[in-house]
Amino acid sequence: MNYKKLIPNQNLRLQILKLIDFIPDKMMINLQYRISQNRKLNLKNPHRFTEKLQWYKLYHRDPLMVQCSDKYKVREYITSKGFENILVPLYGVYDRAEDIDFKNLPDKFVLKTNNGSHTNIICEDKSQLDIDLTKITLNEWLNTWNGKMGREWAYHDIKPKIICEKFLEKDTNGDLIDYKFFCFNGKPFSLYVIVERFLADGIKLGIFDTKFNKLPYKRADIKGITSNISKPKNFDKMVEIAEVLSKDFPHVRVDLYNVDGEIYFGELTFYTAGGYQKYQNDEFDFLLGEQFILPK
Repeated sequence: MNYKKLIPNQNLRLQILKLIDFIPDKMMINLQYRISQNRKLNLKNPHRFTEKLQWYKLYHRDPLMVQCSDKYKVREYITSKGFENILVPLYGVYDRAEDIDFKNLPDKFVLKTNNGSHTNIICEDKSQLDIDLTKITLNEWLNTWNGKMGREWAYHDIKPKIICEKFLEKDTNGDLIDYKFFCFNGKPFSLYVIVERFLADGIKLGIFDTKFNKLPYKRADIKGITSNISKPKNFDKMVEIAEVLSKDFPHVRVDLYNVDGEIYFGELTFYTAGGYQKYQNDEFDFLLGEQFILPK
């Protein structure tokens, strides 16, 4: 079942999840997994990546994961690892939308909440931005989003804030490619490459190994890449960054951008798609699962 297609309005989905917050995490996760995957969740002896992500949500508690799930505080972690130079320039941090001084912002910028998913406002022309609607939307996200809705422990105790960052321009090919490295105890294993985010028919996703060879797998819910994607000239540096940033965790996804050779940090993600994604073919769920050694 695809909740986004069934209930397209994100705020409505969040409200519904908030109403059933009383359901215990383990029960809710078992139910959501059954609905999304059409099979029973195995928590006692998980083999699939999607199963191990559910175990990760329920049983692994590392305070560093809270800091790194916070899109603002993670900047301190990135700096501590020696990669301050890859941080997207920050224009401001706010407790509420009314605190934003839009007059002093550049013509292009990105607004996002520090604890949400898909809670971004991308402004390419401030003169065309509906500021009142932007404030209403941001405050709704601040007041509605709750980490407990996804039963993703690392987001539970993040104090909601709004951050404003530099707008990343398209590269010379007219795209902004997203490189998402799946890492396990400091070892990148594979990555999503996401392209064509600016086109009307939606993004396309390919799965690659760490030598940038395209693998014969795809996300069932996202169109696959059909064009040839060039390996960035400094791709080895991106792999090195992913290695360093992932060493402290049994699993984390390290998201990076590369704009004509300039590497930028995106985010650290511990629970990709909530662990409810499907792959074609299904073998990839097990391949990722083999890399994911759960802590005792």
